[in-house]
Amino acid sequence: MARYATSMQKTRTRYSQAYKGEALALADLIGISTAARNLGLHPSQLYQWRSKDKQKQSISEREQALADENVRLKRQLVEKSEELHQMIA
Repeated sequence: MARYATSMQKTRTRYSQAYKGEALALADLIGISTAARNLGLHPSQLYQWRSKDKQKQSISEREQALADENVRLKRQLVEKSEELHQMIA
């Protein structure tokens, strides 16, 4: 029979985005392994946080590129509409 040690189970710690950002900044300065050891974290946590942070930045860059493209296309549409209106009038 399997035994379950309910009193030995660890609870998950949730870290704020600010803490993660500061931890990643520290890791950039002194290295992931050293930062993880100083903060009492596993290096894999910092690697995962860094990966998710880069993914968010990538999404933000893509969204910004799409917003810029929308502005350009709207401007172009207005110009073409004005040209068409002048040709008709």
